[in-house]
Amino acid sequence: MNDPLLGSRNREAHAAALAAATAEVSRYLDGRTTPRSSASPSTLAAQTAAVDLAAPLGTLDRALEEVRGLYLDHAVGYHHPRYLAHLNCPITIPAVAAEALATSVNTAVETWDQGTSACLIEQKLIDWVTGLIGFDASDLNASAFDASDLDATPRPDGVFTTGGTASNLQGLFTAREDRLARPAPGRRGAERDTDRGARLTRLRIVTGEHAHLSVVKAARLLGLSPDAVIALPGDGDRMDPATLDRTLSALADAGDEVAAVVALAGTTDHGAIDPLRAVGGICRRHDVWLHVDAAYGGGLLVSPTRRDLLDGIGLADSVTVDFHKTFFLPVAASALLLRDGSGFRHSTVSADYLNPADGDDHAVDKSLQTTRRFDALKLWMTLRVLGADGIGRLLDEAIDVAARIGRTIEADPELELVRRPALSTVLFRPRPAVTAPDRPVTDSALTDDEADALVRPVRDALFAEGRSLVASTVVDGRPCLKLTVLDPNLGDEDVAVVLTDVRDAARYLAEGIREATTAGVLT
Repeated sequence: MNDPLLGSRNREAHAAALAAATAEVSRYLDGRTTPRSSASPSTLAAQTAAVDLAAPLGTLDRALEEVRGLYLDHAVGYHHPRYLAHLNCPITIPAVAAEALATSVNTAVETWDQGTSACLIEQKLIDWVTGLIGFDASDLNASAFDASDLDATPRPDGVFTTGGTASNLQGLFTAREDRLARPAPGRRGAERDTDRGARLTRLRIVTGEHAHLSVVKAARLLGLSPDAVIALPGDGDRMDPATLDRTLSALADAGDEVAAVVALAGTTDHGAIDPLRAVGGICRRHDVWLHVDAAYGGGLLVSPTRRDLLDGIGLADSVTVDFHKTFFLPVAASALLLRDGSGFRHSTVSADYLNPADGDDHAVDKSLQTTRRFDALKLWMTLRVLGADGIGRLLDEAIDVAARIGRTIEADPELELVRRPALSTVLFRPRPAVTAPDRPVTDSALTDDEADALVRPVRDALFAEGRSLVASTVVDGRPCLKLTVLDPNLGDEDVAVVLTDVRDAARYLAEGIREATTAGVLT
């Protein structure tokens, strides 16, 4: 390629490149008859290793042909109706168009001089989401260029991030700094700790037992002690407010400081939502920061029928929302929203060449990143085409599909429903009837140990074949399969194929499980 850098002089080459890439995507969509190819990881690794990066191909056509064989022919199809493994959603077409625009223009959303219009669009969306959450604003229409018209009333604010892990990290970082900015509490029988390092050792994060792994990861990155995260036993899959209340009182009596309580609006496995209003009231009474991880359940903010499931979310001090989950956007698109946007001051570091301290406020002042993509355009385009209700209906319909699958599994004698769906995940376990030469037909049901031993092999067998993809997890100490439903167009026929594949694999593998039990391997 003689002139590879995009500009007005070679816009025809740009258009041709996009057309060629679009043709490859069309081929991928048309040719993907299963959610995954049956090629083994070792086969794919060998193909990739054989590429000589020191020998360029020279043309886009040849590069696309190579990528087709290395990537597209084997890329997992999240759009495929029998992909039911993880929180990877089918994506809106307006968002794909937005990706093409944002990538081609290549705006960096960090300072006003680099992306004025993009910064304004991003801020408009941040204000919209904080309004949905219920954060009170002094003046949501105030110019972002001039903060002089804002009074002492906290003004909500937010920033787009690369995902829930990044949003949770920055939310908990802000909570930590907010706590350390206050006077240290007295500890019975000891003087107050005024040293920052000493206080860090006594900072705690309180959450439920089903919190996302990013909470523990954030505690490590924030320099807290190894036992800083306190995971409370729940009331079922939800945080128990009474237990939270007692725990916060006990920590205060011990002289420990709580950086934040992390409540969940959609656990990864079950989709359970903590009682946010009760939890928020307790945090207010104890004067403790409340962070709500709504990475999964955030789409309920625009649900026409289920918005009440997030009742009380407006009591939070910070909220994580992943738009690349239940808003149906391509990765990456997440946001951290703060009730009081002045909390972003803890993330601000000034540089004369970028955001001088005596200059205007810039988007980079709120972000842990410096260079940042214009990912907000994906949400803007989707919202402007579908509307908030249109996005919410997609999630509502996916939740309805999950409920139907749950009822189907509940009525199936060879499947065991572990939890009724709370949102759009279905937890279940195969329980095929299997006989053995030394056991009567009436004793054909698998024991719990046998059923548990079957879960991962069934999942692995389906993955290897590639026809139906499901996930596995552990609930109440026992393994189970998980279907994650984010496709509102998922039909009964495809559900039937997936469940048939699970049953068939379970029947086949259960023979070996039963033989292992008979031989005493599982006893």
